[in-house]
Amino acid sequence: MFSYLGVFSSGWIMPMQKDLAEGQYTLMQRRADTINNNLKILWIGMGGKEDIAYKNCQLMLGRLDELKIKHSYSEYPGGHTWPVWRNNLYNFAPLLFQ
Repeated sequence: MFSYLGVFSSGWIMPMQKDLAEGQYTLMQRRADTINNNLKILWIGMGGKEDIAYKNCQLMLGRLDELKIKHSYSEYPGGHTWPVWRNNLYNFAPLLFQ
C-alpha cells in the first residue's frame, strides 16, 4: 500500500514487546524480497544515545541487517523530543518527492 516508510525514534520495547517483535521479524524474514522490492525507502531516524528509544532502535537496526531488509538510518543529537523529530521530518520529507 505504501512505498515510502519513515520511522522516527522507534524500536520495539524490550523485553516487554519481545513476542510482538519476534512475530514481526519472522514475517519480515519470510517476505524480505517483497519488502525490498516494494519499499522505495525505509528510513529510520533517531535521537542520540540520550533518546529513551535508542537501545531498542539499535536492536531493531541489527535485526533488519540480519534479515537483509534495505534501510537507511539517520541520527541527530538529542533525546526523544520534538527538535529531534523536526530534524527527522526535515530530512525525510524531501525523499518523498524524488
